Amino acid sequence: MKGILGRKIGMTQVFTKTGKLIPVTVIEVEPNVVTQIKTKENDGYEAIQVGFDTKREKLTTKASAGITTKAGTTPKRFFREFRGVNISEYSLGQEIKADIFTEGEMVDVTGTTKGKGFQGVIKRHNQSRGPMGHGSHYHRKPGSMGTMRPMRVFKGKNLPGHMGVETVTIQNLMIVAVDMENNCILVKGNVPGPKKALIMIKTAVKNPDKVNEMDELVCYDVTEEVVANEEPAVETTEAAEETASEN
Repeated sequence: MKGILGRKIGMTQVFTKTGKLIPVTVIEVEPNVVTQIKTKENDGYEAIQVGFDTKREKLTTKASAGITTKAGTTPKRFFREFRGVNISEYSLGQEIKADIFTEGEMVDVTGTTKGKGFQGVIKRHNQSRGPMGHGSHYHRKPGSMGTMRPMRVFKGKNLPGHMGVETVTIQNLMIVAVDMENNCILVKGNVPGPKKALIMIKTAVKNPDKVNEMDELVCYDVTEEVVANEEPAVETTEAAEETASEN
């Protein structure tokens, strides 16, 4: 088990040499710092705590400042724990970079969904509306509150309320590319949360050892394409001038 924190940049698409289009989410992964190492003797379980996203010292609390000072790093905005890791492979203050993952590896991605505010049952729970005409008085209401006998509404009844801002994990997503130059990881498909949201990437629980074979990606350079398209035109012009001089 291994993991890293990142920030969602947005979605784009990449192409393979065989012409296959792959939709991907770009996750910016700045180097994470190991701020704490939890052991069974001291904490009752084994885990590592990592810090992500540097912030100003005046905005940090004394508690988090004490943690980052012991780790010998700058104040961090986010702290998360990863359990199930081999703590002997990590040391206090160690940097974790994007290269801990490889192309084709399966991961689970956790994020906080977008907030939708207060919504009704049709949008919140995907219920169907009633007839909009012919004398109907039932349009977008929640429906029956239950039978007469209990004289109360049962727990779990789908009702209007706050929608979104929930922690959601999408399992078994594939890593398409790891860009160490820009500190980015490209994950196939979409991940929870808006742009600039905190994202947690960790080894897939159901497929921890699975690594898919990846086709080579194609990078397009607009300049080269323009030059390639202009070369035949130059040759045609030169040939026309030679023909004119001969005549």
